[in-house]
Amino acid sequence: MIDWDSLVLEPLENIFGEAQHPKGKIMFFPVGGAAYPIDGVFDSAYREVELLDPMVGSNSAQPVLGVRLSMFHEEPAQDDVVYIPSSGKRYLVLDVHPDSHGWAKLMLGEM
Repeated sequence: MIDWDSLVLEPLENIFGEAQHPKGKIMFFPVGGAAYPIDGVFDSAYREVELLDPMVGSNSAQPVLGVRLSMFHEEPAQDDVVYIPSSGKRYLVLDVHPDSHGWAKLMLGEM
């Protein structure tokens, strides 16, 4: 069995994660607990194509944070907050999209 977290996700985060940014790590503020530092891959304008009509595609851009779920004390959830040092902004977690390998996209909204 492949250890996705240590063989794939951790190296990816070590290269592209926010911890590589001189302003430091992301702060995660769970709704029901104390804040703690995490790392992740931030994209300020992630685009997802939605096919509402097979003849017409639409897309929208929103901030997204890719994270390793193994970093969290409890899985991230809607209404948690993250502070991204590279942007200098706090974002509200609007939705969490986990995959089957221990990674999730936190769909964010500006506060």
